[in-house]
Amino acid sequence: MLQQVLMFALGLTVLVVGADVLVRGASRLAVSFGVSPLVVGLTVVAFGTSAPEMAVSVGSALAGSPDLALGNVVGSNICNVLLILGISALITPLLVDEQIIRQEIPIMIGVSALLVVMALDGHLGLVESIVLFALVIAYTVFLIVQSRRASKAVQEEFGTDLPTSAWDRHWAVQVGLIATGLVMLIVGADWLVEAAVAFARAFGVSDLVVGLTVVAVGTSMPEIATSIVAAMRGQRDIAVGNVVGSNIFNILAVLGASGIASGTGLPVSEAARNFDLWVMLAVAFACLPIMITGREIARWEGGVFLAYYAAYTAWLVLQAQQHTSLPAFSGIMLGYVMPLTVITVVVSIVRGNGRRA
Repeated sequence: MLQQVLMFALGLTVLVVGADVLVRGASRLAVSFGVSPLVVGLTVVAFGTSAPEMAVSVGSALAGSPDLALGNVVGSNICNVLLILGISALITPLLVDEQIIRQEIPIMIGVSALLVVMALDGHLGLVESIVLFALVIAYTVFLIVQSRRASKAVQEEFGTDLPTSAWDRHWAVQVGLIATGLVMLIVGADWLVEAAVAFARAFGVSDLVVGLTVVAVGTSMPEIATSIVAAMRGQRDIAVGNVVGSNIFNILAVLGASGIASGTGLPVSEAARNFDLWVMLAVAFACLPIMITGREIARWEGGVFLAYYAAYTAWLVLQAQQHTSLPAFSGIMLGYVMPLTVITVVVSIVRGNGRRA
């Protein structure tokens, strides 16, 4: 077991470092060829933070562990909103950019709902996987076209998020960084998947639960680091945009590529259909009050997000162990916590609209 723990930790480290190396090389190479910093920020940098999810999920699909592939994406999306935005909002209230409110959040909710609908029959088919991947290509093209009309202020904002060092300005160094990052992603994903499957067998839990918890948080490390650093630097809209963009990419590109790589699509377990996918969709809708009121994510809301993530993780652990306290825990969540949250959200929306009026 110690060997598996070390393999997991090493694989995770290699994944995170590899993603950073890949993003640095690709960003600098794109800028060298005259691509605007905004386009790089919206595509290479934003999508690069999801490279660990891509490597792990595709590797899991090829290794015959489809539950791990699906659990990694679903768990990462839940983690991105509840854990990452929760921590970032506790550091400083998060201002949400107008484009994110009017465009990216609705798209995130839409693709989350699309995945739930596709998975209801218990299988994410090959054709459905191709559709998802085609949508991420269309979305990327749309962002590039849209960025050409962006203001100079927006261009400069995304440009500040790119590396500015001198040692990697030559194209040969940039290509070498990209190649090194890709190799590290492949190797790190292989080690992490092997260790995660071993954990599942040793503790008697499913690949889905391991993917939803340990692997999901591990592969979300780039998003965690990016959003927390952005919040501390005062780039509060970037902290939100990174999370929302990553969630869109996870569903469309990562699951799409995983289903295509398997050759037959991905089976969707009953547990995921009955609970986890709906939690992911509910978490996406948790951003709806922001879209309606057009306001910041306050510290207290960040605390609520963190509390919900803790409760969700606790439920997964209790359910995996079939613990005797599971019914009581579920009853408290459904009978008291959820209604109070709904009431709080409604009051928050009403007050927010009142201030805007």
